Amino acid sequence: MPSPSRRTVLATGSALGGTLLTGGLPAQASAADPETDGKATYDARSDPWRTVLADADLVWQRMPTTWYEGPFLGNGFLGSGIYAEPGAETSAVRFNVQHSEVQDHRPEYGSLFGLARLPIGHFTLEPVGTITGLDWRLGLRDAELTGTLTTDRGTLALRALVHTDRSVLAIEVTPSAGERGFRWVFHPADAISPRAAFKPLPDGYRGNPPAEVAEYDGVSAAVQPLLAGGQHVTAWRERRRGAARTLYVHVAHSHPGTTALDRALRAVRSASPLPYSALALTHRAWWHAYYRKSFLSVPDARLQRFYWIQLYKTASAARRDAPVMATCGPWLEPTPWPNTWWNLNAQLEYWLIHGSNHLELDAITRSLGEFRDNLAKETAAPYRADSLGIPRTTDPQLVNGATSTLMGYGVGIPGQDPPTPEVGNLTWALHNVWLSYRHTMDESILRDVLFPLLRKAIAYYLHFLEPGPDGRLHLPATFSPEYGGNSRDCNYDLMLLTWGCRTLLDSAELLGIDDESAPRWREVLARRAPYPTDANGFMIGADIPFAKSHRHYSHLLAVYPLYELTGRTPDERALIERSLAHWVGFEGALQGYTFTGAASMSALLGKGEDALRYLGELMSRFVQPNTMYQESGPVIETPLSAAQSLHDMVCQSWGGVIRVFPALPAAWADLTVQDFRTQGAFLLSAVREGGATRWVRLTSEAGAPCVVRHGITGPVEVRDDRGRPLRHSDTDEGAIRIALPKGRSALITARGDRPDLRIAPVRPNAEAPPWGLPRTE
Repeated sequence: MPSPSRRTVLATGSALGGTLLTGGLPAQASAADPETDGKATYDARSDPWRTVLADADLVWQRMPTTWYEGPFLGNGFLGSGIYAEPGAETSAVRFNVQHSEVQDHRPEYGSLFGLARLPIGHFTLEPVGTITGLDWRLGLRDAELTGTLTTDRGTLALRALVHTDRSVLAIEVTPSAGERGFRWVFHPADAISPRAAFKPLPDGYRGNPPAEVAEYDGVSAAVQPLLAGGQHVTAWRERRRGAARTLYVHVAHSHPGTTALDRALRAVRSASPLPYSALALTHRAWWHAYYRKSFLSVPDARLQRFYWIQLYKTASAARRDAPVMATCGPWLEPTPWPNTWWNLNAQLEYWLIHGSNHLELDAITRSLGEFRDNLAKETAAPYRADSLGIPRTTDPQLVNGATSTLMGYGVGIPGQDPPTPEVGNLTWALHNVWLSYRHTMDESILRDVLFPLLRKAIAYYLHFLEPGPDGRLHLPATFSPEYGGNSRDCNYDLMLLTWGCRTLLDSAELLGIDDESAPRWREVLARRAPYPTDANGFMIGADIPFAKSHRHYSHLLAVYPLYELTGRTPDERALIERSLAHWVGFEGALQGYTFTGAASMSALLGKGEDALRYLGELMSRFVQPNTMYQESGPVIETPLSAAQSLHDMVCQSWGGVIRVFPALPAAWADLTVQDFRTQGAFLLSAVREGGATRWVRLTSEAGAPCVVRHGITGPVEVRDDRGRPLRHSDTDEGAIRIALPKGRSALITARGDRPDLRIAPVRPNAEAPPWGLPRTE
């Protein structure tokens, strides 16, 4: 049968619905006992989620000295990174207090200074004695740090969390007799853009005045006034219950008003009567439910642990109603990048929410829809009537403010320089929105956000397209992120323009819109200049070959993540392979996300061994002990995108076909996945045993066309959730098409096979140390 058209792929669906598949208890499951120091054990009674999460806990038996080594807590708004106080490593432990909403409000100094996120400060836990050791565990399942700090005077047993709903940092410390005199001290930070430590200040820019610390009827507060008006406030109170002392901390921000103080005081007064254990009950319930929305187990112990830590990290850094993640999430540290970056970072940060079934964290779709009016102001005045664009950097309201190479690039004008005309960022960000639509088939996303914004993003391009002597439509010079230099027919923009026009046409048909621009979109697809290539593969653009080390895959977006070019023909496959090899062949500027991109492109080509090798390069060369990542300063998109690369090895669903286990290395003979969300709004569960796929189950939430390349050898049976045969037929792509109504499930097995459908973690191929700073022999 013919493969589905793009129209069919986009169509069918509405809001979320359907039945959640839940697996029974496993016949065999791996667990990690704290006493085994990361060695897997097996317990037939274990719950699969409890098992993999316990195994993935990070441990510290040595003192972390930087943010890249220590525990981290968060809820998308309030964040705390924990490590030794610099310069006082044996006498104090730092608990950073940062917040994703706390920023300056002086747009005249741009997004990098005047609208930058502002540091808040930190608490130091100061024991009576000298620190001699520690034993900490970051429990992923409960999202809590627990353990003991040892000094030459005694011990401090601690528990800490950032409450998921109350946005309160709660730290309970129970001292031994010799440590009863320990203390907490708050250190307000200078309220100045962190970029000031890396780049010269704009003329006239100065930091905000110092914070004012006072007590308000038993609650302490550091009130930080802002020169632009408004304030941010850190409020705290310590309560004693028996031997235990619990610190409660809340941060509030307000502009232009000064309501933050009242809100911060109320939050602490509301939380502090509750014992730590009472706060932990509701906090843990949220996290337990969060993890159970999907399940993945692979036989690589270190990579499996890394994956579950990224799910923890994402929910610690993201919420739908929180700001789109800045470069270091809610954990602001010294950085030259103190805001949200839109030429790669934001996109990569949110890819993993789709397959892992966590659309509740989708801040990109919400933010682009909510603040679209600000995007119109970011384009040059002659184009604002019908165009939108997003600058390289913005604050949470998508505002860039003044633009310059010092204060933050705006949306460029093709053919003009300065500023460097990077114009495709909004279209790329809208690809994330498209992914959210495709994974839910929620038509409101398509109608209310994607179509109207993408229409105006593409309209901006259309102002500049011009015919050349060859009769083709060409773009004047634009900028491919980070490579340097401006080029006509830049692949970054040609590839996004092509995807955008195609998606607009398909979306208009689905929505029943007779758009006056549709003929122009069709003309672009028919006449646009071909992507510039040479003997080495894709060029940066018509004027710039790919000829130096470059960390970004801006010239390869049509391959990944757009899947416009997928190797359908031998020539196309050879072009992708040649381009990929040439790109990663230049050492020098390669960074972590180079290897996550290369892993996902290898997965597209079905090269599981290569994908695993690239992820291995990432782990060994770039990922830090707590799975964080740095490039001059902290950036968190790369580890999160590595989780998506793992998704791409396990399942791909572009082009209307669900591909089960498309790029697994030979060593991964066993694998379990449950409730993996695919395009078309399907929930996929599948098990691989002994190198063969045993069963595949799909539940349809929207009634979209169901085409699956299941990977089961030989004739198959397809049965519904009541065990009755389901109609299916073969396609010309080696897949089957199943008649699967909304809310129903299909189980695919080899003919005559009746496998055990209970899910369980798979046994690791080898032992591996836990993440964190475990004891070294």
